[in-house]
Amino acid sequence: MKNVLFVCSQNRLRSPTAEQVFSKRRDIEVESAGTNHDADNPLTHELVTWADIIFVMEKVHRAKLQKKFRAA
Repeated sequence: MKNVLFVCSQNRLRSPTAEQVFSKRRDIEVESAGTNHDADNPLTHELVTWADIIFVMEKVHRAKLQKKFRAA
């Protein structure tokens, strides 16, 4: 089973919606998080290392993720 992480800025609309849509699939585990420090569920090192696949909603999210969690 693959672990899939959806990432946006605030974790209020886009990534939680993607998590909800894909949560019905039985072949993957899904989570969502936000890149901003005040996100509802902030992106953590643990979530990044948990994920087999990470989907970002914008290029800026990918850049923030790569900058902050490059080692992971």
